[in-house]
Amino acid sequence: MPSALAAFIRRFVSAGHHELRALALAFACNFVLLGGYYILRPVRDTMATVLGVSQLPTLYTGTLLLTLACAPLYGWVTTRLRLARVVPGLFWFWVLNILAFAALFAAAPGSHWVATAYFWWFSVCNLFMVSMFWSLMADLFTPLQATRLFAAIAAGGSLGAIVGPLVTRLLAGFAGVEGLLLAAAAAFVVVSSMIHLLVREKARLQAGHVETQASTLDHELAGNPFDGFGALFRSSYVVNQALFIMLMTWVATVAYFLQTDVIGRAFTDIGRRTQAIADIDLVVNIWSALVLVFGTGRVITRFGVTAGLVLNPLLMLGSFLAVALSPTVLVLQGIQVLRRVAQYAIARPSREICFTVMPQESRYRTKNVIDTVVYRVGDVSAAWMQALLAALGFGLAGSVGLGLLSSGLWGGVAVALGRRYERLRRQAQH
Repeated sequence: MPSALAAFIRRFVSAGHHELRALALAFACNFVLLGGYYILRPVRDTMATVLGVSQLPTLYTGTLLLTLACAPLYGWVTTRLRLARVVPGLFWFWVLNILAFAALFAAAPGSHWVATAYFWWFSVCNLFMVSMFWSLMADLFTPLQATRLFAAIAAGGSLGAIVGPLVTRLLAGFAGVEGLLLAAAAAFVVVSSMIHLLVREKARLQAGHVETQASTLDHELAGNPFDGFGALFRSSYVVNQALFIMLMTWVATVAYFLQTDVIGRAFTDIGRRTQAIADIDLVVNIWSALVLVFGTGRVITRFGVTAGLVLNPLLMLGSFLAVALSPTVLVLQGIQVLRRVAQYAIARPSREICFTVMPQESRYRTKNVIDTVVYRVGDVSAAWMQALLAALGFGLAGSVGLGLLSSGLWGGVAVALGRRYERLRRQAQH
């Protein structure tokens, strides 16, 4: 790596010379991954406005069922193929999926069936995409490295997530949904190639006896496809991780219902809805990048992972209290921005660090179950709770109450998870 570039990186990240190549590759890969993700996401959210907010509980339920089917299938693949093939291979598979949907939207542009299929596909695959990337990161960097480097890697994703909405806004008006999907497919071709390079980088570091996780990628995982589910009932540490992600999704689902309803009523044109959603994404991701570059890494390094985990629930408690006092559209939009900035810039890197102290099988299987199945269980349960509260006539007050309760419970789980991580990290050092 050129010395000038290395010096520039070290101005923002406490990275050793041997870590710079892996860090740069991870940063660039996450940049392109989230860039492509945020081209695909507004299309999914636009399909939600086409189908209507009343259909969201049903859509969420279908997403959960598909996730329950895909998780053990992924587990089965890891028992048959070497991890060095599984990780990049899945990204190549998703490229083919995107191209297939581009053809379907071109053939049937107004089809509710295609809209529903895309909503379900993206809602399942987006979690697998991000989870797979961070599984590789937890399998590449040690706990101490992760504390220093994960915020910078997440910043790469946030910068990519700024570019994604900009591309969406530029293309949505004249290229249509098909053009957006083709742009996303091109991005994921690049991601797949970078994943290959990261797999090789891990092998290179190990061959040179340089600091990295001791596990290798040249083998299949032992056990059976359902081991990731079984781990949820065998470890209090895993239970805390599952509860953390579920409560986070409850908070996110409350905000998502409000966003879908407001944008669906404010804009009648599909293109305008897509642009409006992309605008929200842009604001969120600019602030996320700033927080990650200038704040998160320093907070985690100085105050520990527990502080990073707890800060997010505390911010959301204050946010829902603000809505209770002033339930205006502006305040609701502000909460959506704050919630997502806190989740992406603070909770994401803090939570991912917690997986670095787990065995390799757990980094890929248990983490995948938590990031996909548990996440979707949280989605569905929160969605139906929202529907029940609306049916009982509670409306906004019910949503705010659910948000406050979820945030309070989330804070307690965050404290327990952070303390347990610190104990496991100290044990691993000795």
